[in-house]
Amino acid sequence: MSNYMEVLGMSAKAASREAGKLGINDKNRGLLTIADELVSQAQFILEENQKDMKAAKEKGVTTALIDRLRLTEERIADIAHGLRVIAKLDDPVGKVEEMKVRPNGLRVGKMRVPLGVIGIIYESRPNVTADAFGLCFKAGNAVILRGGSDAIHSNLAITKAIKEGLRKENLPEDIIQLVEDTSRETATKMMSLHEYIDVLIPRGGASLIASVVENSTIPVIETGTGNCHIYVDEYADVGMAVSIIENAKTQRLGVCNTCESLVIHKDILIDALPPIAEMLKKHEVEIRGDEEVVALVHEIIEASDEDWGMEYLDSIISIKTVDSLEEGIAHINTYNSGHTEAIITNNYHNAMKFQREVDAAAVFINASTRFTDGFEFGFGAEIGISTQKLHARGPMGLTALTTTKFIIFGDGQIRE
Repeated sequence: MSNYMEVLGMSAKAASREAGKLGINDKNRGLLTIADELVSQAQFILEENQKDMKAAKEKGVTTALIDRLRLTEERIADIAHGLRVIAKLDDPVGKVEEMKVRPNGLRVGKMRVPLGVIGIIYESRPNVTADAFGLCFKAGNAVILRGGSDAIHSNLAITKAIKEGLRKENLPEDIIQLVEDTSRETATKMMSLHEYIDVLIPRGGASLIASVVENSTIPVIETGTGNCHIYVDEYADVGMAVSIIENAKTQRLGVCNTCESLVIHKDILIDALPPIAEMLKKHEVEIRGDEEVVALVHEIIEASDEDWGMEYLDSIISIKTVDSLEEGIAHINTYNSGHTEAIITNNYHNAMKFQREVDAAAVFINASTRFTDGFEFGFGAEIGISTQKLHARGPMGLTALTTTKFIIFGDGQIRE
């Protein structure tokens, strides 16, 4: 096992040096050919995905997680489209920033360069295989992907198409390495490959992320769980609130930018809660609320303290009543995961205060939390949504997959 992972690491390290040399035309050509290859191999990919779907259903996996795992012709077309979008994006590699002339005549600047080898440990979302490769490749990196056992057939099929596209364009196939052994031992070993992997990005549930953060000897970019809130301010438009909450909670249950908790100002509770509860009931969403919420709509279940910090990834939502905007902000900052928060309000001062004081990677005014996404932000497919504050925060596009090095131009200067 140890030797297997080290071979993957060495291959990726060597390939990263080749990846860093590729020009923009080579990378774009490769991405476009791979996109075509994914579409042409769609039937094979779907057949392999059905093997994973069948196994998941036999295990009794939740509907929301089944949805994460499922591929369709439309989803494969979307994955291919994502690669084509990445091909159109500006290449950050080689860009020079902050060039300054020192008193001694030296010109000192920074140049964007690839990170090198990026390792990604992720769970049951096969689209990550192509999305992660595309962004890492465009940013001049090699990537080692370690998906979960529940998506192994899908991941193998997608990787096969990617490698075929690289082969057709005479590009190094070792730029992408898929860990085919999905045992716990491979994940553990991967977390210690600091000689070969420059940064590790976990994508998945809270337990996976916590395990990588706690056990990795490689620098980690933490992509977080999404306990996302929507605060319904006393000055909210109730119709707008109902529409936004419907989209944020019910469009897709199993994604990290889904709204998991509502916070409602007491002065609008009587007007806002009944239509919100009716809409959620229509979508068969279970509501767990505090005393005021339960007293107003009796079918609502009383919430426990654990509910306020829960990422359900299911047809459940919590509702908390607050006496003021300040209390709402304090509640959100106490229980959120640093991902995405939103306020519904027609009060400019309250909107600005919320956006300024809420501690999260993305803060929306009068819009759905579902927009926290690399594609929606114009980055192309994202590598993940970082909830930490160092190296990157929020949806991570191409620039987040590079670092900088100082470049210095002189004409004979020596230090005295």
